[in-house]
Amino acid sequence: MDGPPVSQQTRRRENLRAWKIVVRKEAEKYWSPGQKAATGLIMLKITYFYDSVDMDVDNIVKPIQDAIIGLAYIDDDQVTDVLVRKRNLLGNFKVENMTSTLAEGFSRGNEFLHIVVIEAPNQEVLI
Repeated sequence: MDGPPVSQQTRRRENLRAWKIVVRKEAEKYWSPGQKAATGLIMLKITYFYDSVDMDVDNIVKPIQDAIIGLAYIDDDQVTDVLVRKRNLLGNFKVENMTSTLAEGFSRGNEFLHIVVIEAPNQEVLI
């Protein structure tokens, strides 16, 4: 999804509510019809690709997490692991295993978020 995320810390709560709606609608576009919400433990991987607004990554997680409850997973207590990154679109970085969704984000030329929901890693092993 394009544009900078809205921080959980925003003073304008209406902006936060609107942002969650945008996140949900974008997530629904990429969620396969008939695909059910995960019922087990999950990991969220969020990458914020920015070009001008450098936001603290810890403030963007909760609104995104809340927006996809009921779509990607049943309840946010299923989220055991979160990997959040930010990368400057004007900087040097290498993308390995580029997905079509990620390539689409880069092709638009705007700052964007890339969100992946996967099965949580083994809870008995800490790496």
